[in-house]
Amino acid sequence: VYLQADAQFRMQASDFDHYHVRNTQGKMVPFPYFLTVKNSKGSPLLERYQGVSAIRILGEAAPGKSSGEAMAVMEELATELPQGFGFEWTGLSYQEKQAGAQAALLYALSLIVVFLCLAALYESWIIPFSVLLVMPAGVWGATLGVWSQGMSNDVYFHIGMLAVMGLSAKNSILIVEFAREMHAQGEDLLVAVQKAVRIRLRPIIMTSLAFILGVLPLALNSGAGSGAQNAVGTTVVSGVLAATFFGVYLTPVFFIVVTRLFGKK
Repeated sequence: VYLQADAQFRMQASDFDHYHVRNTQGKMVPFPYFLTVKNSKGSPLLERYQGVSAIRILGEAAPGKSSGEAMAVMEELATELPQGFGFEWTGLSYQEKQAGAQAALLYALSLIVVFLCLAALYESWIIPFSVLLVMPAGVWGATLGVWSQGMSNDVYFHIGMLAVMGLSAKNSILIVEFAREMHAQGEDLLVAVQKAVRIRLRPIIMTSLAFILGVLPLALNSGAGSGAQNAVGTTVVSGVLAATFFGVYLTPVFFIVVTRLFGKK
């Protein structure tokens, strides 16, 4: 049974002066005889995490720093907590922590799958390297674009990076496929590469430009949820720009080097 006064008589601490309680002798004793009221500051909300008292700490990485770096600093500070205290990541930080541990494996598996598909397409274990070697240009461009905007290296960055790697490979495939077919028909290697670049340049530019214009609204968006959209958009736009510009020059070089070194192996 819970006893309480009407709302108007329990709004202030001074209202306790009007309360009485019966003692063991049957007399009414005012609350101030045994009650002391003190003002203090405390949390307006009592947090609990998995049944344990907790404190929620929210924040974001400083400009120019990634969320991974900020989380590493927080984990280092957590080691100085007194015995009996611990910490857990929640929300996007938890997802980033889980995804970060698997990112290297996922990237490796993606590259292996792409390599095997290209090897089956070209019927060669060597030519696919002329396609895969262009991917670092797109990765470098995406990383530079995100870093220049002061964005964090979060899970949205990794999502955009996968799209950049895929488009980098696609542009290279357009050149390598055409140059390989012309070289197999007896065309000189250098002439075949030159013709491939000249003929495939327009499709590459049009495809990349259409892709960039499609994701540009994400990079420029503002308002609710714009942080995730800006991260994906900036990663893709900067990565595709770098992959398109450098890929046109690097793909022919890699194809010539790989073909001359390893021939038709």
